[in-house]
Amino acid sequence: MITIHVNAPEGTGVPRQLIRRALCETLRREGHERAEFSVTFVGDVEIRRLHEEYLGGDGVTDVLSFALHEAGEAPLGDVYIGHAQAHRQASDAGAEPDEELVRLAVHGALHILGYDHPEGPERTGSEMFRVQEEVVCGLRAKP
Repeated sequence: MITIHVNAPEGTGVPRQLIRRALCETLRREGHERAEFSVTFVGDVEIRRLHEEYLGGDGVTDVLSFALHEAGEAPLGDVYIGHAQAHRQASDAGAEPDEELVRLAVHGALHILGYDHPEGPERTGSEMFRVQEEVVCGLRAKP
């Protein structure tokens, strides 16, 4: 069984069902029939704090993910998405906010599943980004 928990403050307009559908699709496409993920949407102050505390990063980021399972176990993990940052990125890219929220949720899930990407311009050419965009584009095609 795949379980996806979506945590977001009321009134934020987070597309909970779309997020669940995207992560279920991501997990199934990667061959997982059992998994449990939590996706939590936070503001700039909290995402900055998490970024600094757990990754030693400086400043607001868009998504953080933490794998909580051991090798050979069903995937288990937490994804934190900077809600305001996601909206800024969507605006800058000319994308719909819901699509960017889905993109970041899938991105975080793929990190939990073991994917990684290089930094810099070659980042968008990585296998991880190819899989991410296939899931996001596939959801666009399904009502």
